[in-house]
Amino acid sequence: MEPSALFREIPCRYFTQPGPANSSAVLAAVNRRAKELGLQKVVLATNTGGTAYEALRLFDPGLKIIAVTHETGFREANGQELPEAERRALQGKGVAVVTAAHAFGGVGRAIRNAFGTYQANELIAATFRLFGQGMKVAVEVTLMAADAGQVRTDEDIIAVGGSGRGADTALVLRPATSSHLFDLQVKEVICKPVNLK
Repeated sequence: MEPSALFREIPCRYFTQPGPANSSAVLAAVNRRAKELGLQKVVLATNTGGTAYEALRLFDPGLKIIAVTHETGFREANGQELPEAERRALQGKGVAVVTAAHAFGGVGRAIRNAFGTYQANELIAATFRLFGQGMKVAVEVTLMAADAGQVRTDEDIIAVGGSGRGADTALVLRPATSSHLFDLQVKEVICKPVNLK
């Protein structure tokens, strides 16, 4: 079928399994798609800095990286998974590092933990997970980056998420702040796992 004004055919890479083995392929696809679309910013999840360093290695110069970490206290009280020396090193290489409350966690998670009842933010997260953990993470880190003022809500970006460590999902989207979640638009799926578990 010939291209028309009604549609565009855009390749989507589907990984056989989720997980960090896909990171390099995800980031290479992100770099290619950013260049094709003329996009300037990539938001990515990173716990220890590994995905951000891999992006620095694979991305063209000039592609701005916003690395979003787990909130402080996510794994243990007062603990931050991204060591301060790594944060400073990434910032020294031009990476913006955002650490904030999880957009789909925060107070809603505290209510679940204290009272055993789920709140809307965790139900939204569970719905995104129907498309894979990386899909949920990519949307969530975008909300967090927008809340921190690192991305604009009137410019498309690419967001990268994963299932645990590394990256396995990438999206082209129009960001929103968490208080305007329903203005966020997922425009393209660059890649994602087929098998989600």
